[in-house]
Amino acid sequence: MRLTELPQGQCALVGQVQDTQPGDVVARRLRELGFVAGEPVRVVATGPFGRDPLLVQVGFTRFALRRPEAARVLLADGVVA
Repeated sequence: MRLTELPQGQCALVGQVQDTQPGDVVARRLRELGFVAGEPVRVVATGPFGRDPLLVQVGFTRFALRRPEAARVLLADGVVA
């Protein structure tokens, strides 16, 4: 499942950040910001039109991500309380 598919308010764990091309700068930056395997993530809110951008919380930090950026984040299998 991708971060863009996570229902608002539900928690999950980051599985990995997927590179869309060799040397994907956006994917590298997401990993630098804390989107690393095992880190808790939650969609806090979505934009009004087209649900873009997403307000995402990873750990204790919140980020606004466009849908193409958030789609790079793959979630780990399993349930998070």
